[in-house]
Amino acid sequence: MKPPSPLAWLARLGWLNFVLTNRIPRRTVTRLMGWLSKQESEPLVAFLRAVWGAFAPLDLSDAAPDEYRSLHAIFTRRLREGARPICPDPHHFVSPCDALIGATGRVTQGQMLQAKGMAYPLAELLDDAELAASFEGGIYVTLRLTSVMYHRVHAPRDCLVEGVVHHQGDTWNVNPPALARVAHLFCKNERAVLKCRDRADSRLFLIIPVAAITVAALRLRCVPHLLNQRYRGTRKFICNEAYGRGDELGWFEHGSTVIVIVPPGWRLVSGGGNSAATVRMGEPLLRQNDAILQQAQDD
Repeated sequence: MKPPSPLAWLARLGWLNFVLTNRIPRRTVTRLMGWLSKQESEPLVAFLRAVWGAFAPLDLSDAAPDEYRSLHAIFTRRLREGARPICPDPHHFVSPCDALIGATGRVTQGQMLQAKGMAYPLAELLDDAELAASFEGGIYVTLRLTSVMYHRVHAPRDCLVEGVVHHQGDTWNVNPPALARVAHLFCKNERAVLKCRDRADSRLFLIIPVAAITVAALRLRCVPHLLNQRYRGTRKFICNEAYGRGDELGWFEHGSTVIVIVPPGWRLVSGGGNSAATVRMGEPLLRQNDAILQQAQDD
């Protein structure tokens, strides 16, 4: 039997994991990692990949061919053609990314779960009480990307991205030990709120990429600027760009979290609500409730 990786051993010691990945200068480490990842040096990349591989296995078999002259090139890699079939069923909402399914549930009295026994207000996450109220009774899914996963984010439905709001913030780790210890963590971290209009029923759904330590840069195709910590405050962008199901929306510089929020009328189908179940981009994540489907057929 293969011995556990150092990362697996560290994961068993939640308090130590939390201390080592959070009680450090998070912004400084994040900027240093951003600089280091872009250095094009074969010996450096080989060394960093060896260190990385000791903690988590990296599989590039489904990636498009590339020389990978930097870690950044690995983090932002593209997939080879056909590596992620997109579910064609129009009644499904597909996963926008490869991820581990974290907290899921229904928005109740404006609250969502970060971890067991740890709730946070949707209005604080969005910094918009009116928008948050419009999703009361809707479904949320937290999707956590690990460092070795494919890091690009895709459209889960045929939709129009109407706007993006970028909130500058912290870079707490978003792994389970941190989620169980830092209240309102997602509301504290840097994040972007993508307001997406479903072209099938004209209702809004939200895709919210959340930054983390070593991951504080997000590139979106509908925004002309790199979204990172060099800007202070909140920025709002009007986009109005159309995307088909599976089209690429953008990418993280590394791994982090994507929170999906949909209005009432959907139910979770991927992972069965089990924490740490894996879903891949393009696989069914949510399905319209039977009552909604029947109403659409009657109409």
